[in-house]
Amino acid sequence: MPAVTVENPLTLPKVAVSGDATARPVLTVTTAPSGFEGEGFPVRRAFAGINYKYLDPFIMMDQMGEVEYAPGEPKGTPWHPHRGFETVTYIIDGTFIHQDSNGGGGTIRNGDTQWMTAGSGLLHIEAPPESLVMSGGLFHGLQLWVNLPKADKMMAPRYQDIRGGQVQLLASPDGGALLRVIAGELDGHEGPGVTHTPITMVHATVRPGAEVTLPWREDFNGLAYVLAGRGTVGQERRPVHMGQTAVFGTGSSLTVRADEKQDGHTPDLEVVLLGGRPIREPMAHYGPFVMNSQAELKQAFEDFQAGRLGTVPAVHGMGE
Repeated sequence: MPAVTVENPLTLPKVAVSGDATARPVLTVTTAPSGFEGEGFPVRRAFAGINYKYLDPFIMMDQMGEVEYAPGEPKGTPWHPHRGFETVTYIIDGTFIHQDSNGGGGTIRNGDTQWMTAGSGLLHIEAPPESLVMSGGLFHGLQLWVNLPKADKMMAPRYQDIRGGQVQLLASPDGGALLRVIAGELDGHEGPGVTHTPITMVHATVRPGAEVTLPWREDFNGLAYVLAGRGTVGQERRPVHMGQTAVFGTGSSLTVRADEKQDGHTPDLEVVLLGGRPIREPMAHYGPFVMNSQAELKQAFEDFQAGRLGTVPAVHGMGE
């Protein structure tokens, strides 16, 4: 970890914070419980226990792995439906294949992202390639769910294939932090992901002892999830470690610092920073559907059972 990097971050554009920026305080730090998803791959539920008013427009996020599979062990998900939101799957290590009933899909690996807008609804499947199932190997990634406003919930489905080399690479002024902008904007630099709900998604690698303060849109919320390592968040230096989520309060900048001494299996602090403009609409969420009312949830289930969200292709080509 991670797959997309550079030898010398000082060659990259620098992220600057204005002198009058207001530091965001840390409201809470939570620890993600562990569980299993799909056919049995291990996950950490990054947003469990966090009040939705601090998450909006984000719904949930799972850290998948990090796990070293033995031959025959790699797992994925069976075919399943979605409606009313977007799924963002970011693979840091390993390989995943996606296919959906709308014709979208592809193979993502080592820093790639697939951005699936479920909209009015579709079926999809995610699985490791047959070669990885046979050989085993390292697997590590994230899946984030981003809500859609009521006006866009029934839009036509869409799929974006974002290669790792497309992400916008930035650095802190001293080169101590490497920033990968996957979606949204950071200090005027745009990531490749096209979002219906305005958000920013950044994967930051912070070297031991380094600190980075980033400008952050005041109309966005602010979240930091630690993928690996140890450090602190906020100017108050609230301690965080792997599997923890920090929720920031209001302000125009946020700060992350890496401890001088990191865990043995990771040289740096790895953290995902998320911000989005709250939708502030009623949300009804059950299983694979995220709507605005219980009646709309019921309709989604009826449409799925009637085959109106699509059908499984006769040949789905999940091997590689």
